Parts: sequence; structure tokens; C-alpha cells
Amino acid sequence: MNSLDPKVITFGCRLNAYESEVIGRVALEAGLQDVVIFNTCAVTAEAERQARQAIRRARRKRPNARIVVTGCAAQIHGPKFLGMPEVDQVIGNSEKLKSSAYAAGSSEIDVRDIMKVQQAAGVQAETYGSRTRAFLRIQTGCDHRCTFCVIPFARGPNRSIPINEIVSEAKRLVDSGYREVVLTGVDIGNYGEDFVKRASLADVIGSLLASVPSLSRLRISSIDPACIDENICRLFADEERLMPHLHLSLQAGDDLTLRRMRRRHKRADAVDLCARLRALRPDIVFGADFIAGFPTETDKMFSNTRSIIDDCGLTFLHVFPYSERPGTPAARMPLVPVPVRRNRARILRAEGARVLDQFLDSCIGSVAQVLLEEKNSGRSERFAPIKLSGAFKGNPGSIHHVNIVGRDKGNLIGKCAE
Repeated sequence: MNSLDPKVITFGCRLNAYESEVIGRVALEAGLQDVVIFNTCAVTAEAERQARQAIRRARRKRPNARIVVTGCAAQIHGPKFLGMPEVDQVIGNSEKLKSSAYAAGSSEIDVRDIMKVQQAAGVQAETYGSRTRAFLRIQTGCDHRCTFCVIPFARGPNRSIPINEIVSEAKRLVDSGYREVVLTGVDIGNYGEDFVKRASLADVIGSLLASVPSLSRLRISSIDPACIDENICRLFADEERLMPHLHLSLQAGDDLTLRRMRRRHKRADAVDLCARLRALRPDIVFGADFIAGFPTETDKMFSNTRSIIDDCGLTFLHVFPYSERPGTPAARMPLVPVPVRRNRARILRAEGARVLDQFLDSCIGSVAQVLLEEKNSGRSERFAPIKLSGAFKGNPGSIHHVNIVGRDKGNLIGKCAE
């Protein structure tokens, strides 16, 4: 890569990671050189703060570069980003995947009303650099209104990619050497509800596994537990290539908190779902997102959230202290003091470290199939990080049977069984 080729800096979710690959390509197609593009996140105030900090740092390091800001924070706060002296251009989410938005003479700010956008751009990310797993976008946008969330206003309504396009892109990725594909989007559980002839996430999974037999591994990114129906459960039971790893957007484990968040599930729903899936696929592991210190959360409510970690048998936790988002209903509720939020987040993260340690210890003595991401490290089917001991060096993208013989902090240690 030429040192003057467009550089894309990504904040936030896997969907942003996917889209950043497309942005890099379309910016190159537009003929841009010496440009830094920031693909921002708006989930928390901290994510926006980090983006602004990175923008200022980039300007100091590359005083002559063109700096472009796009993504969710740019969609919501476009004029504020353009007001930064370091920023040359701001592009909204509905335009950021089009080369015309980056072309010479394009507008300084191009942020349109995303709530009026009716279709998802049918784009393909041709490469993912040196990565061995690819994120495959199947939809964008969200029709739900959780009280803490601004993302529907940054991404617009639910818009799904037709299944035939998803299958075609998966085939291209596999033909390019990728062994694992991760389905991603803003609200993948509601895939297909915007079609005249309804489709579902289960339809996508089934079509991919049937139509792309050379795809070794398929994963699902974060999903609302209310969207996991019996068809998806059955796929986990029947399809070995659907990896036994599921990340749930739980957010809390207390029913009153969940109701005030306007979530679509109750505590018992999440516990029952994990038990049902574990009965169908005993090796499955669960991750979950949590918000610590949501408005009105009492010690008892927090205790309920803390205890659901063990009740669901969770392994991988992603914890945020609650962050007020202006204009959301939750921001008008009685707030929990910031130090309390941070302390509760610290407690949940400590619980996450505990259950992860337990999981890694339980893997010792087992055999795993490891997809190498580097010459001697990768991930198992259950997403456990594994380092291979000794002089073994494989090719990134290859899959190996590995005996798990120990662990070193957050990594399992394996010896190749082949």
C-alpha cells in the first residue's frame, strides 16, 4: 500500500469494521490521496470523545492530510465535527459507502435524513487485509426504540440485504481464502421484516450453509435474545459449521430495568433461552452486553443483573457504564451517580474475568479446531483465544486440530494434534 493511500480509522462495532473496508476502497476509487477518514461511533459519549481526540492527534501528525469524518457520530453531530478546525469534510452514514461522496469538489458536509432511506446499499467488501475471518453485513438500521439508544437515528430504519446478494458475497469471500464469516448488522435478529415477502435470519443461515459448502465456519454477531426463534435454535443443534458461540444483547438482568430500557425480553426469557440452546448444543458458549448504572438502577436491581451472569452461564462479557445520550428518554430519568456507574461496571468486569477464567480452565484437556489468525495463534470454535506451543508455525487461515494443554492468563496453550 502506498503511504499516501486513504487511511481509515474505525471506532465501534463490527458493522463499522465491515464498512471501513468498503470506505477505504471507494475513497481509493475516488482518487483520494493523503487523507485520513474517521468512521465514528455514537453508542457512548466516551466513544465520541475518543474520536475527537484521535482527530486532533491525526492533525498534529499529518498537518497536510485531508481529514474526513463519517459514521454514526458524524450522522448525529455533523455540524459539530465540521466545526473542529482539524476537520475538512463530514459525510453521513447514507453516503459514506459511495465514492462520489469523497470525490474532488464534493460538499464539505453531506449528512442527509437517514430516516427516509429505504434500502441498504448493496456493497461488497473485497478484502479484509490480513484477517482470516470476514464480517458480512446482512442488514442495517433498527426499528426499535430502546430508551438509552441513539443508533436508530444514526442508522435509520431496518433495511435488509437480499439473500441472493449475501450468498454471492459469501462465495466471493470464501473464494478469496476466508474460512470464517461473521454475520453482522445493527439488528440482525429482525432481518427480512422489511421485505414484502418476509424472510428471517434463519433463512440467511440456512441458505449460506447450503449454498456455500466450502465455508468452514459461520458465526452470528450480537443479537437480541427476543429474536432467537426455534428455527435458529434448531440450526445450532443441527449445523456443525454454525459455530457454538452466541453473543446476546442482554443489557440488564432485572425485569424493571429491562422494562425501563424498553427491551423486548425479560430476565426469565434470557435464562430459558441459554438453557434451551445448551441442551441442544452442549458446547455452546454465550457472551453478553451489559449497561451498568442505568437510570433508577438500585443496588437490588444491579444485584439481579450481576446474578444473571451465572444463571445464564455467560462467558464473554462486554460492559459499559451508562452514558447519557441527549434526546433519549433514559437521559430524562433519575440518573445514577457517575462514580456508582463506574464502580458497578468494574464489578461486572471482574465477574467477567472470573467466568472467563473458569471457561478457559474447563477447556484444558480438550481438543479444539483452531483457525489460525497468525502463524501460531488463533480462535477455537467457541471463540477461545489459543496460542500454539513449540516451533509450530502454520499459515494464517488454516484450521488445525489442537490439544489444549494449559493456559497463560487469557490465552489457552495448545499443541497441534495433527
